[in-house]
Amino acid sequence: MTPSRVLVVGASAAGLATAEALRRKGYRGGLTLLDAENHPPYDRPPLSKQVLSGAWTPDRVRLRSDEALSAVNAEFVLGDPAVRLDAATREVTTASGRVLDADAVVVATGLRPRTLPGQDGLSGVHVLRTLDDALGLRAALTAGGTRVAVVGDGVLGAEVAATARGMGLEVTLLGPQTAPLAAQFGPLVAGLLADLHTGHGVRLRLGLGVDALVGVQGRVTGVRLADGAVVPADVVVVAVGAAPATDWLDGSGLTVADGVVCDAHCRAAEGIYAVGDVARWDHRGLGGSTRLENRTNATEQAAAVAAGILGEGRPYTPVPYLWTDQFDVKVQVYGTVGADADTAVVDGDPDQGRFVALYGRRGRVTGVLGWNMPRQTRVRRGLVVDAASWDAVTAS
Repeated sequence: MTPSRVLVVGASAAGLATAEALRRKGYRGGLTLLDAENHPPYDRPPLSKQVLSGAWTPDRVRLRSDEALSAVNAEFVLGDPAVRLDAATREVTTASGRVLDADAVVVATGLRPRTLPGQDGLSGVHVLRTLDDALGLRAALTAGGTRVAVVGDGVLGAEVAATARGMGLEVTLLGPQTAPLAAQFGPLVAGLLADLHTGHGVRLRLGLGVDALVGVQGRVTGVRLADGAVVPADVVVVAVGAAPATDWLDGSGLTVADGVVCDAHCRAAEGIYAVGDVARWDHRGLGGSTRLENRTNATEQAAAVAAGILGEGRPYTPVPYLWTDQFDVKVQVYGTVGADADTAVVDGDPDQGRFVALYGRRGRVTGVLGWNMPRQTRVRRGLVVDAASWDAVTAS
């Protein structure tokens, strides 16, 4: 039965895309989007690059104009975070005490950045998740301090390091891996990323954990590593990952385990769905529980959730996709890659700064990664969809 009211908790990319997909599919019932932030829906990938560098003003990351948002014909409740959900009654309580109920509830609350012990007591320490975070960090980077330490050698940390270095600042990238994104992309690509960053003047202090942040009179002055060395810094950016924003679901009746646990249709309970970074669902194509933290999944999963709400759902089995822009390099990935996968370059040449690599496990192609070769990477995506024979593809 088509619900008369749908409540989407989270009005960022995944939440807005769910609302728009419902309207495109002909849903005419009540629709409310609730969000903790006061900003209209905006895009997050540009925050660590165009917004942080100052190339874009905040208005450019808006996902839709006022006119387009009005066309969704939804009530937007902004600046009032959800603090409780009763899954049995499908009632959501907000921080202001407002109670919203619906026939269908969509959880789209995304992620919260992880932090380091003691960072809340020091000024000059930043995370980057929201638009306000990006603007605050940009203000700090342009305020006169020149030394920046980025703690975290994953995608976000590497992007922030590249942006800050492009602004002319002294940048040190810290992390436990041997090279940036080594666990995610494997030694070939991680080694190239390390060369890319050092070639642009980023100092790499990798392979060591962070022991503590150090400061004087409440202001951060550096980062102490596990070997006792201190990396001096005027600004520290903590990019050590993020966790699903599910604290407000304690006692809700939903199963939460590194995300909202859902079935193959992204359904967490009767009349309750999850979408985007917060959703962990049964991906029948990958053969297990999966949670994806990328922009493309937010849109694709939103369409699947909208279909499920309207009784048209089918198992959601996307080909994972992510990208990262660092300096003059765009890395694109379809499928699953990793340090433990077989790797073979099949197009281009890493020494020439343009190539495509395949990743495989158990005799099948599981992923494709492109380095400044977008068209060829898309062409090779079909090998991931077909789970092509590793020996046959690499031999040819």
